[in-house]
Amino acid sequence: MIEKMAESSGNVLGYKVTGTITVDDFKKIEPEVNGLVQKTGNIRILFDLTGFKWEKLDALVTDLKFGHKFHEKIQRMAIVGDKTWEKWITHLARPFYAQEAK
Repeated sequence: MIEKMAESSGNVLGYKVTGTITVDDFKKIEPEVNGLVQKTGNIRILFDLTGFKWEKLDALVTDLKFGHKFHEKIQRMAIVGDKTWEKWITHLARPFYAQEAK
């Protein structure tokens, strides 16, 4: 599940990711991201993965397409988590998602 964080403001969107991610999660957030991109041009995005468990295969494909679609518009991306593999995701996501990722 992907839920928008209340702290999101301006051109910054924050999302808390918990449990298993599905294609429907991306269908839910895409209009929010697209709307903010239309309004502000470039955005910054944060994903809190501390409660993340898994991503279904079809959701992974959608995830990559989502990242590719918004790659030029995501100025910075931050991934928050407490697992070693989440650091690797940050590096792997950079070419697909953001101009800068940490």
